[in-house]
Parts: sequence; structure tokens; C-alpha cells
Amino acid sequence: MRILRSADRPGTPAGVPAGDPVRGLQAAPGTPLNGPVSAPPARPRRVGLLLAVAAFVIAADVLSKAVVVARMPDHAPIRLLGGLLTITLTRNGGAAFSIGTSMTIVFTAIALGVIVYILRAAKNLRSIGWAIALGLLLGGATGNLLDRVFRAPGWFEGHVVDWIELPHWPVFNLADSAIVCAGVLVVLLALRGIRLDGTRVARESI
Repeated sequence: MRILRSADRPGTPAGVPAGDPVRGLQAAPGTPLNGPVSAPPARPRRVGLLLAVAAFVIAADVLSKAVVVARMPDHAPIRLLGGLLTITLTRNGGAAFSIGTSMTIVFTAIALGVIVYILRAAKNLRSIGWAIALGLLLGGATGNLLDRVFRAPGWFEGHVVDWIELPHWPVFNLADSAIVCAGVLVVLLALRGIRLDGTRVARESI
């Protein structure tokens, strides 16, 4: 009896040893030889990080203002670091660094708009850098907004508590500092071309 070679056997591709179940299998038409190609995993959402940063800023701002309001009204300004930093107490009816003191209600409305915008944009947030930046901005805006809503002289017209003074610089608070840091970080992220979803802007080659 003549022994059939693998090339002579029906259904066996030429060059494939007989009895090899793996090499003998043929891919179905349209199926990649190395199996189905899976899409890259989507980046996780960073809403939790945003809220954690915002909560930390709000807690630090509220606590520091409570201590200053309780201790500083009858206390002389405290100079630290050879006068480089002074702890004092002022009331600000305007924006950050005492800008626009006669437009309290306007800045209250702006703060509300900023908070709403950040919360709506968070649904597409997948970048760690943007999560930190927006968390700082959300925390800073909310910290000062709480003062405008609940402090004297009235609802939504309250004056913000400022207590940090540097030489040749208006008095500010931790919420103001968080807003400034957020602005710097936003500029850096924009320069690097990083979007909210974590992708980068494609740069055209010259």
C-alpha cells in the first residue's frame, strides 16, 4: 500500500506536516492570521481625582478662614519669615486679589457659571493633568463662593475672607492660590497639546 504524503492528502496544505493540528488549520476568509485585533483600552475617567482635589482645596480654605476669623480680629498682623509672609485679616467684596470690590454679585454669578461648566466638562475628563487643574479651579471657585453666599453683608453679596499677605502684593487666600495654580497648569497643558480626554493634538510637520 502506498503511504500518502501530507501534500497528497485531501485538505492538507502543501508544506504542512500531517497530524499537526495547529499548523494544519486554515483561517476563515477575512480573519487575521494572528487572531482578532482588539481596540486599545479606553482611558479611565478622572472625575474622582477632580472631586478629591476640589474637596481638599475647599476643606483647607474653609478651615484656614475659620481660624483666621476666630483669632485675628483682635490680633495684630503676624509677620513670618522676616516679613516675607504676613498673616492678617481683610474682607474682600470683589474678585481675587481685591479686584472689582463693587461687583460682588457679578463675581458670584461668574463663580457659579465656572462650577457648572467644570461639572459638565467632567464627563469627558480622562487626563490626570486636566483633572488636577479643574479640581484646583473647582475648589478655589467653590471656596470663595461659599463666602459670597453665606458671609456678611448678605446672601450672595458676602465679602470673601483674605488673610495671606506678601510684600507688594494684594492680600489673598488659599482659594485664590488654587485658582492661580489651576491657570498656570491649564497653560502648560495647552502648550503640550493635551486635551481633556488625555489625547494629544496632532502636530503637523513643517
